[in-house]
Amino acid sequence: MEVTIDKNSGYCFGVEYAIKMAEDEMADDRKLYCLGDIVHNDMEVKRLSKKGLVVIDREDLRCLHDCKVLIRAHGEPPETYRTAIENNIELIDASCPVVLKLQHRVKTAFDKMQDQDGQIVIYGKKGHAEVIGLTGQTLEKAIVVMDDEDLEQIDFSRPVTLFSQTTKSTKGFYALKQKIEERIREAKGSMEELDFNANDSICRQVSNREPQLQKFSEDNDVIIFVSGKKSSNGKALYQVCKGVNSRSYFVENEQDINPNWIVPEDKVGICGATSTPMWLMEQIKEHILFFDTRTAEAEL
Repeated sequence: MEVTIDKNSGYCFGVEYAIKMAEDEMADDRKLYCLGDIVHNDMEVKRLSKKGLVVIDREDLRCLHDCKVLIRAHGEPPETYRTAIENNIELIDASCPVVLKLQHRVKTAFDKMQDQDGQIVIYGKKGHAEVIGLTGQTLEKAIVVMDDEDLEQIDFSRPVTLFSQTTKSTKGFYALKQKIEERIREAKGSMEELDFNANDSICRQVSNREPQLQKFSEDNDVIIFVSGKKSSNGKALYQVCKGVNSRSYFVENEQDINPNWIVPEDKVGICGATSTPMWLMEQIKEHILFFDTRTAEAEL
């Protein structure tokens, strides 16, 4: 059996940067608060918890004073920074630069749209940490769209500016763009330049993984896709694998692997989301190879 880990999988820059900042901070001061899970992977959250990382929510933040709190890669709305100032909280800001740039673009577009009676629409998951940070730039007036029924929130007779959560599917974004264009034409009879402005704000580290994963899935008989169940990016990238290779399986850890998925002659590919640690994929590789060794010994 041949088992290969996809060299392009694993942490994106933003997640890697946030985890390094957390570990560096805990090396000097063991206890560090983190606003939400630092990454959407329970295995990594547990590992960092043992080092002193304490996950809190926004309600907890309001009750804290005179301490240090890490802002993860997803970014935060302006309200979080105001609370930190009021409560004398030192923020260790690990917001991804790509997300920070997008927040600025959304804020600028929102200010402009105020004069045009326009709407900011964000393609993303309602309640997702990054989306909360983005809607916070619009005084919570942005419309979050994920499914077709969400389109009913939009007034297509008014100007629309569209952005995307950085970890969403490129294919999904352009499908939504087309639907909005069609609805504007239906509502107004035609579409002028000022009616609709679509901004593909998906992180290129994420979008570039789609073609890479397609090829990786074609090159292997079985795909073991490793991701936390909370990861939006994981769900999107797994569907890319599944679309190419029907023998693709979503797992959180080695305990989820069914031995019946794999036969000794298979080429097995292990890959994951931008929130999947490399150590976990390596652990799963060892588990599969150990199982293959045990199977070979049993047949002797």
